[in-house]
Amino acid sequence: MYFIRRLFPIAFFMPFFFAACNDTDEQFFQGYVEGDFLYLAAPSAGYLNALNVDRGSHVAAGTIVFSIDDEPQRYELNEAEARMISAQEKVSNLQEPRRQPEIAAMQAQLKTKEANLRFSEAQLKRFESLVTKGFISKAGLDEAKSARDENAAEVEAARKQLAVFQITLGRQPEIRGAEADLKAAGAVIKQKQWEVGKKAVSTPANGQITETYYRPGEWVPAGQPVLSFLPDDRRRILFYVPETELGLIRPGQGVEAACDGCPTSVRAKVTFIAAQAEYTPPVIYSRETRAKLVFRIEAIPESSVAIRLHPGLPMDVRLLNDP
Repeated sequence: MYFIRRLFPIAFFMPFFFAACNDTDEQFFQGYVEGDFLYLAAPSAGYLNALNVDRGSHVAAGTIVFSIDDEPQRYELNEAEARMISAQEKVSNLQEPRRQPEIAAMQAQLKTKEANLRFSEAQLKRFESLVTKGFISKAGLDEAKSARDENAAEVEAARKQLAVFQITLGRQPEIRGAEADLKAAGAVIKQKQWEVGKKAVSTPANGQITETYYRPGEWVPAGQPVLSFLPDDRRRILFYVPETELGLIRPGQGVEAACDGCPTSVRAKVTFIAAQAEYTPPVIYSRETRAKLVFRIEAIPESSVAIRLHPGLPMDVRLLNDP
């Protein structure tokens, strides 16, 4: 009887115990929060001029968080702009028609040279007749011939220069070359403007400054992060499920995650299911080894609640029936 009396309370509470186990034995998977950090850097080296934010501060999108000394790049930009102005002037000068006063001046010079040529030719004829009569020496005749040939060469050069000066189509190759130089100068300016603009780095979204790596006045190598940044919507929940439960989860599956101290649970959707187990099991599979396999699952929470989640925070995740 004593044994029966001792057993009766246990038998009485056993259904409630199993019922409680069934009610509370809801399947949870262990996981944690992971952040997609951005590491903000400048593409070229320089001294850190200003660090406008503190570690842990929350900033809005488009906030300039730091700037690198851009004085060398600005000098290069000024030089490129000066070269572009020179190229523009050259193109404009080549495209404009020749001015009539310039052509008239060249024509007058040609007439002067032609007159000198006529004079030297007439003087040469006189010298030739005087040489036959013995009035001048052979050296005087040679000097007259040299003067005539020099004047003839000057006339020919002046005529060609005037012809080139008056022809517009003949300048097209020169114009195309100048236009190519102008285009190249414009490309250099855009490159230098880009380099100057990238010396001041701003945030691409709302988020938190999680770490700073340099202080103002320090030299920052090209491409070296100055700070790390966590956007508000770049958090995800990672959890692991055993091989036996993997078939219950699909992309788009709804999950609910809770943490110690969280006022409310967080809903998220599965976006990634690992194709392989986290740890490679033995080659020969058995029921015992299969039970130890776990697969990594990633779920993205809504952006409105993601900001509440801190990277590294442990989470208990359960599957939802609705997608």
